[in-house]
Amino acid sequence: MLHYRRSESDAQALQAGLNAVRADSVALVKADLLDASGLAEIVRNTLARFDHVDALVNNASSFYPTPLGEITTAQWDDLIGSNLRAPLFLSQAAAPHLKKVGGSIVNIVDIHAERPLKNYAVYSLAKAGLAGLTRALARELAPEVRVNAVAPGAILWPEDDTFDAVSRQRIISQTLLKRVGEPEDIARAVYYFIAEAPYVTGQVLAVDGGRSVTL
Repeated sequence: MLHYRRSESDAQALQAGLNAVRADSVALVKADLLDASGLAEIVRNTLARFDHVDALVNNASSFYPTPLGEITTAQWDDLIGSNLRAPLFLSQAAAPHLKKVGGSIVNIVDIHAERPLKNYAVYSLAKAGLAGLTRALARELAPEVRVNAVAPGAILWPEDDTFDAVSRQRIISQTLLKRVGEPEDIARAVYYFIAEAPYVTGQVLAVDGGRSVTL
């Protein structure tokens, strides 16, 4: 089950591509993750379509600067809502069904959960909260459900001008591998936690080319 909010055409394109590889394997659900009352409905729709839930990947995220002195409650609600509150309540809704199958939760955190990004205080603390939630849920849902997180570094740049060429090069120079990563690097890490790590839970794996070592 693939969730989207506004990017319907992109979601449909991804659905079509995946269904071309494995017929009728992907369905779509539209929802606003900031509407907490509708989060359990995502799980119910998934059960109605697939009969069970094997894994939950909390990937949706808002990301933009919030310089201290200019932070608004709307920004707080958005960044905390998408990065922390929604993963908590989606996990809560999915937990009983994940327990039935020995399932897994994978949260997408950020290396800035531990090393805050300047001018991104609310985003950084939201991701820090998600890292903490990962460990908390690992305890709450054990032994039936494993809960882990992947912390990406520089993978894809924002589609706006948030990071100019100089900023991008500086970030790349901070990685030990001297390059950006690929979305497949994150996908492989998520797959590892779901399918190939039966004795791993409560962990946060940095997939950042070694950048977190240098920050």
